[in-house]
Amino acid sequence: MRAWDNIDYEILRELSMDASKSAGGLGRQLGLSQPATWRRINRLKEAGVLAGRRIDLDAEALGFGVTVFLGIKLATKGRVSLEDFERAVTAIPEVQTVQHVLGLYDYRLRVVAKDISDFERVLRRRIMGLPGVGDVEANVLLSEERLAGPCLLYTSPSPRDS
Repeated sequence: MRAWDNIDYEILRELSMDASKSAGGLGRQLGLSQPATWRRINRLKEAGVLAGRRIDLDAEALGFGVTVFLGIKLATKGRVSLEDFERAVTAIPEVQTVQHVLGLYDYRLRVVAKDISDFERVLRRRIMGLPGVGDVEANVLLSEERLAGPCLLYTSPSPRDS
């Protein structure tokens, strides 16, 4: 594993907050030339540290006022393959993420809806009819904060990693 320096971590921190920043603008902000910044970004991409760029959509501005996290426990393991469930659930447009997890539930879904009655429609008509669905637990999102995450909390790796 390559050792990343403070500038690499600053680049990651800045791009995690705004992935549309140009190498020139980022370089000026960090005191680097555009080519030097571009080389660092490319090294981070080649190493797999930068896996892609995403746009964060404001679900509420798009008319989706409710976000619900669902825990799904499959009732018939073995009879219905995980692939069948995953294929069916990813075809539902209101399902934003599908996570196969270990614990009380087999899957964790992030679902958006216009309002609670719209969510109930999605749950009853689309999710409860999926292959193998057993127990379902719903948690309505009240608020959400974007955090940098543990790998970007510090400017450089901790002394323990040296």
